[in-house]
Amino acid sequence: MTNCLLHGTLHATIYEGRHMTSERRTGGAPAFFRKIVEGAEDVLSLGKGVSKYYATVDLTPARVGRTGIVKGQPKTPVWNESFRIYCCHSVASVTVSVKDAAILGTAVIGRADVPAQQLLNGEPVEDWYPLYKDNEKAGNSEIRFRLQFFQASHDPHWGLGISDPRYPGVPYCYFPQREGCKVTLYQDAHMEDGFLPPIYLSGGAQRQPTRCWEDIFEAISNAKHFIYITGWSVYTEITLVRDPSRQLPGSLNVTLGELLKKKATEGVRVNMLVWDDRTAVDWVQPAGLMGTHCLQTEDYFEGTDVNCYLCPRNPDDSLSLVQGFTISTMFTHHQKSVILDAPLPGQGESGQRRVMSFVGGIDLCDGRYDNQRHSLFHTLDNLHAHDFHQPNFPDTSIEKGGPREPWHDIHSKLEGPIAWDVLYNFEQRWRQQATHLEVKLLPIRDIGTIDPPSAVTFDDDPETWHVQFFRSIDAGKFLTIIYPEIETYTTRLLKSERDYHILIDINLHIFSSPISSSEQPVHMSTFLLYNF
Repeated sequence: MTNCLLHGTLHATIYEGRHMTSERRTGGAPAFFRKIVEGAEDVLSLGKGVSKYYATVDLTPARVGRTGIVKGQPKTPVWNESFRIYCCHSVASVTVSVKDAAILGTAVIGRADVPAQQLLNGEPVEDWYPLYKDNEKAGNSEIRFRLQFFQASHDPHWGLGISDPRYPGVPYCYFPQREGCKVTLYQDAHMEDGFLPPIYLSGGAQRQPTRCWEDIFEAISNAKHFIYITGWSVYTEITLVRDPSRQLPGSLNVTLGELLKKKATEGVRVNMLVWDDRTAVDWVQPAGLMGTHCLQTEDYFEGTDVNCYLCPRNPDDSLSLVQGFTISTMFTHHQKSVILDAPLPGQGESGQRRVMSFVGGIDLCDGRYDNQRHSLFHTLDNLHAHDFHQPNFPDTSIEKGGPREPWHDIHSKLEGPIAWDVLYNFEQRWRQQATHLEVKLLPIRDIGTIDPPSAVTFDDDPETWHVQFFRSIDAGKFLTIIYPEIETYTTRLLKSERDYHILIDINLHIFSSPISSSEQPVHMSTFLLYNF
């Protein structure tokens, strides 16, 4: 087969298989090792007894789609999953493979190839295809799928992006674009007065500085029902408010740990998902090689009303034992979010409330507090007197006069329907990773004083944003829940999202568009909230 260019959209639907036969996973290993592993697989029901089939779609060498795992169907797995694949690949064929996940490696049942040239006419191709392995038929194994390719040159909407009048956000994602939202952008954890030059907005208003950690402190202090936090690191000993010219009521020298414990004793549900750094070992290196302090954070909240769960980076079921070990020890959770209830504007502390979320690149941990000056030395006896962080030069210290490591990053506050999407993400992760603590999730939708998802701005408001929530996630980190507000986005799309974004080392980002007025052009920007 000769190569041809597939530039457009490939629709692929993987239906089912039949007559599947899986070889032992250890066929290439030495005989003695093979017997040991095969015996262990049988005893633990990890061998032939429990087949875990999944299918992949490849535009070689690119993996462009993968179904979920099907268990307990040893001969006739059924997937019924669809993928919408954007292509610009020069390939000879589209390859659909069936694989059986294993304890030590993945067994390829077989592959079926459809010549790319056959798809160029745009007609659908659907049939039962025999599977081949090493150029020989894999017994009677077959798979049924459907492929249809649409040329970009024949699509009048291709490449229009947000200029397309039909544009509803990025389609075929788990979370749709939300309208009527408000977004507050932050640069660094804090901003001093007098730094910004005059920046005038529409209507003549002047842009005011935003202060991330001050806003988070106030939001946590004012929460009445729940506070949910995710983090690569959450360190209890940091203080959020440090600027002596801007002390907030009740903030003087109050650490994050003290604040969260105080809110929990008031009856606020405080749930935390913190990455479990496997290099952190009690009495040896409790902070871990990456300085996340995860064990110290867990110990701090032990026996309190705060539910702090250390969650490792668990792989999904399609990976082998070796692959899973690699992921759990070398990969992290990078989501950084605070989700809580906040008063509705104008309602006061005793009125109706809403869901508010903070998401971005700044962890609530040591070394992250900084302002626009990024001083290396001058703040060591005040702002950073109890927060010296310098992992790049291990011989430095605050006693030696630094320098400290500066930190420059971005963050955001989300209000409106988009804030609920961040909440959904937390609930899905909690149900999957903190399964024994699922009862600690509040039934937020049943709390009468918390408004359901609703717009917080009008279309003609210059502060209106259209925002869409994306995430890079796999089945090891979330439990599929279809909420009423997103019931039209099926689990099939969720699995597609997992497949297409898992190779991107970003955990979550927001695609947002501030809308100034219907007569003016839309200014669209991609805002990365969880970064490397």
